[in-house]
Amino acid sequence: MSEDSPVLFDFPSGRRSVLETPPTEVELPVLPLINTVLFPHMLTPLLVGRDLSVAAVEEAMASDRLILAVAQRDEELEGSTIAELYTVGVEAIIQRVLRMPDGSSSIVVQGQRRMRLLQGVQEQPSLRVRALPVYPDEERTLAVEAMMRAVLSLFEKVVKLSRNLPDDSYIMAMNVDEPGWLADLIASTMQLDVSSRQTILETIDPEERLRRLSVLLSQELDVLELESRIHTQVQREVDRSQREFFLREQLKVIQRELGEDDPVQAELNTLRERLVTTPLPEKARARAVHELSRLEMMPTMAPEYAVVRTYLDWLLDVPWSEATDDNLDLRAAAHILERNHYGLPKVKERILEFMAVRQLAGNKHRSPILCFVGPPGVGKTSLGRSIAEALERKFVRISLGGVHDEAEIRGHRRTYIGAMPGRILKTMKEAGSINPVFMLDEVDKLGNDFRGDPAAALLEVLDPEQNNTFSDHYLDVPYDLSKVLFITTANLTGPIPPALLDRMEVIELPGYIEEEKLEIARRFLIPKQAEANGLEPDTLRFTEPALRAIIQRYTYEAGVRNLEREIGTICRKTARRIAENRSYVRVVQPGGLEKFLGLERYSFGEAETNDQVGVATGMAYTSNGGDTMPVEVSVMEGKGTLLLTGSLGEIMEESAEAALSYARSTARTLGIEVRRFEKSDIHIHVPDSAVPKDGPSAGITLATALISALTGRAIRRDVAMTGEITLRGRVLPVGGIREKLLGAYRAGVTTIILPTKNRRDVTEVPTHVQRKLTLHFVEHMDEVLNLALLPAPPREPSKKKKDKSARTRGENGTAPPLELPPAQPPDVPLETVG
Repeated sequence: MSEDSPVLFDFPSGRRSVLETPPTEVELPVLPLINTVLFPHMLTPLLVGRDLSVAAVEEAMASDRLILAVAQRDEELEGSTIAELYTVGVEAIIQRVLRMPDGSSSIVVQGQRRMRLLQGVQEQPSLRVRALPVYPDEERTLAVEAMMRAVLSLFEKVVKLSRNLPDDSYIMAMNVDEPGWLADLIASTMQLDVSSRQTILETIDPEERLRRLSVLLSQELDVLELESRIHTQVQREVDRSQREFFLREQLKVIQRELGEDDPVQAELNTLRERLVTTPLPEKARARAVHELSRLEMMPTMAPEYAVVRTYLDWLLDVPWSEATDDNLDLRAAAHILERNHYGLPKVKERILEFMAVRQLAGNKHRSPILCFVGPPGVGKTSLGRSIAEALERKFVRISLGGVHDEAEIRGHRRTYIGAMPGRILKTMKEAGSINPVFMLDEVDKLGNDFRGDPAAALLEVLDPEQNNTFSDHYLDVPYDLSKVLFITTANLTGPIPPALLDRMEVIELPGYIEEEKLEIARRFLIPKQAEANGLEPDTLRFTEPALRAIIQRYTYEAGVRNLEREIGTICRKTARRIAENRSYVRVVQPGGLEKFLGLERYSFGEAETNDQVGVATGMAYTSNGGDTMPVEVSVMEGKGTLLLTGSLGEIMEESAEAALSYARSTARTLGIEVRRFEKSDIHIHVPDSAVPKDGPSAGITLATALISALTGRAIRRDVAMTGEITLRGRVLPVGGIREKLLGAYRAGVTTIILPTKNRRDVTEVPTHVQRKLTLHFVEHMDEVLNLALLPAPPREPSKKKKDKSARTRGENGTAPPLELPPAQPPDVPLETVG
């Protein structure tokens, strides 16, 4: 830097030093100090490793060995500039330099005098500044003498109580006569932080320096006295334990010398040691101490000895405070969930929300109770494992299917022979931590009988307000389950008791659509089965048409378990041909599936090939996905009987009766002779009679087929419909719209009739499917008939009177429709749909 460089430091005005001769400025290299402060007269070893520091030492050694040691403000900075240094340092002389193998240097410096930094001269290759010596007033007044004695008295007490200060520190301090030097010596000896040391260094007046030092000594003395009291109390307890330990060890030696080694006593000693080292809550520790005291006084042949011994083992083995640290990296967790599972956006979003809240709220946030509801094979259990992997928690699982005994959850009381804890605490012992991901599988398949209701026992386990004091009948002490992330699974929510369902956050996992199954097969199933069967990654390739054919013709499921089995079958047959050195198929095509998997097992619904009277296409939703469902109606001469076949459930039978009532009430408007209902039998049949069918969603389909058969108007073959019907012809919303639309799309249907209130459910359907379907949203049955029925056939010209009856009956015994205007929907408010 040039001579006219601006002054980098501004010094506050204060007490002027009394100088015999005016101080003169000196120019010195600077040694920045990290985490330490050098005081005058002190001999201090330093390790020099930074380039600036090494250059400053070399520059000082090349001249007069003088260097300016100044503390650095920010200890974290690797580099240093003049602006980052304190304004007061110490001129020091380098006594010794030792070069180290790694290029650093170990030096010993001795402080000479305080220096104020005035102006920076250079910053490279070493720091160099212009500084002014500071000479304090060393006058020994009565106040200074009193402060020196007070500081020495406090320092003596600190040295006696401290385990880090050498005993001769006080003797060294007694031999110092100068007040400023005494303050510097004590400050350099004590374990103070850099800011406190720098404050002492920057205090020029010796009296003020001693006063500030006395405050620091008083604070340190208070801490040391408190630490001494705590140490004394701990030592007293340790001495008592050591005394008991030594007495027991002596007893062991005496028994060993007498040839009376006692394995029971060794076992009791082991239990006592475990009790001391295991962190237990207050109530659990009190119970353990009480039971151990009973065990020591109990004869080993007593029947209760083994009961108490087992109880203590369980009490000490169950985790009480051991916990794993949660991984709160949302991006890493999202990557793990995406890597292990395709789709399922709602579940992944809920887990990431839980992690985000846990990151912000910490342990204040209570873990949610999640319930995954979906058909078999959609990945509920494996999703729980992925959640545990994303959170870096341990994963444990129990299956509740077929559990009838409440004791399976809460355990047995110790009054029973062979009593054990419940499955909750057994699994917590297996987990080894108090915050695992705990999966309760098949919660909808719990039973109950004379032994109790296990679902009622789960009410406490799955309630965040109560499970922090869960009571197992065996342990009979409160156990904290609030840190556990419980995940339950179920196929249906219906069998779950309402009180238990209310405690859980239900997340629906719908069945996979065909496109999702294709992607899952590509990403997960094919590589997994290829590896499991010893095939190289490029040995066997499945084309998309082949995968679609397997999904449509060889599996019928909502999940992908059977799809994985079929892929595994193809891989096994290929592996056998490779092992036998025979030629094998490298690319699986649809035409070759029969050689691998045999004849087709399933066939999905297809649209009708022509327009027919009395045949309507409905849409069905099962646990295996969506499909089309034809409804056939035939009208015959009879006595007005309604015959229903096709394994129809009670609700679907009621829908058929409602459709018939609607047709009878609007017969004149529809052009149907009213007396015809009394002289005709109506047979409604839904094919696939072996498959049970139920639900209200076939209401408008039944009504359309029935009216078509009675009026003789054919139904369009490319139309499928779903919706519940009321007696007044209103169309109410139904469920499963996503699956139904996908099933109709796969069957080749192009026009869909849906209830108006189901418009919001269409957003869940893939966009490319919506583009290929024409959707009509209706509120009344009249709209359905106008969309689904073709115009009535033309009337035949009048013939002789004897042909009148034949003309009246028409084909299949149906009457020709009357030329009447279409009916208007009744002017009544829409029914509320729950």
